[in-house]
Amino acid sequence: MADLKIGFIGFGLIGGSIAKALKKYNNKYYLYALEYRENHPSLDLQKALSDQVLDEITSSLNQGFPECDIIFLCAPVLSNIEYLSKLKPLMKSTCILTDVGSVKNNIHEAVKEVGLEEQFIGGHPMAGSEKTGYSNSYAHLLENAYYILTPTDKTPKKNISCLYQLVKNIGAIPILLDDKEHDEITAAISHLPHIIAAQLVNLVRESDDKEEKMRTLAAGGFRDITRIASSSPLMWQNICLTNSKSIQRLLDRYIESLRSVYQALDHKDETFLYKFFETAGEYRDQLPSKASGLVGKIYEIYLDIVDEAGAIATIATLLASNQISIKNIGIIHSREFQEGVLRIEFYDQKATDNAVTLLKKYNYRVYER
Repeated sequence: MADLKIGFIGFGLIGGSIAKALKKYNNKYYLYALEYRENHPSLDLQKALSDQVLDEITSSLNQGFPECDIIFLCAPVLSNIEYLSKLKPLMKSTCILTDVGSVKNNIHEAVKEVGLEEQFIGGHPMAGSEKTGYSNSYAHLLENAYYILTPTDKTPKKNISCLYQLVKNIGAIPILLDDKEHDEITAAISHLPHIIAAQLVNLVRESDDKEEKMRTLAAGGFRDITRIASSSPLMWQNICLTNSKSIQRLLDRYIESLRSVYQALDHKDETFLYKFFETAGEYRDQLPSKASGLVGKIYEIYLDIVDEAGAIATIATLLASNQISIKNIGIIHSREFQEGVLRIEFYDQKATDNAVTLLKKYNYRVYER
């Protein structure tokens, strides 16, 4: 796998992060990306070329892609399917075709229709961000994130092993699943939560007054559970259209569960309400924290600081002098259900752990998420 040629169709947050991780692992990999816009060349692709993340930008699938050993489909879910028939006559027989979409059954069905089952392995890196585009991509995005692979019944074992190892090489955690099982799981843990978050934000928006007091006072709890509502609307439109049956089944159950809560409130059912929050809390506390979900692991800490000039600068200088890079830093003004007034976000777990150790050494009170 020393001299792989790898192509990308679609080059945003996920495609860019995969490419950066590949180059970090082996800078001899030769990476192509398709420029599909004729009149408005992508500034992201040009930036990736100048960053030496990409080696070549092609304006046609006939250029570069016939030589590829692996091709990543990183466009929106419905767009990825459109490329299957275009790629089939171009790819060499040994090329592995994969995608990064969070819905798998629909593309597996399309792959079967086109006759690419021997070359296709579905892929879903369960990492991401509410931010989009190549400018927000980074190699560590995939680090310790689950990366689901959904081979077909006809995928050669050597191809599965190749892509499985490549995923491990870029720092992710590969897991093999059936495509239908994948869609049921992601509908529950990703797709439905995005719909709930978006609908909750819209409910508050529509319920707010002219002075927008709700938006002004929206605190830590509200912001945390609705952060994913800021994700790409095009991507989530595609996901809902392609995994609608699984989402609808879960929506039915969720709506019924809300009716149960409504009835408990109506009857002042103390036992139900206590158990409702208790079981949710217990299950939530058992969720793994090291691997990323679809929106990605956030490496952040909170700490208390005194309200005086230079307090933030002192902390930033302390971290920088110990080679700990900060991704983001800011004051939390509304602190409902939130410990620590200063929020600091880092790029990876190692930097987070080092920062916690250092700040505690200097007697800062640190709260880890």
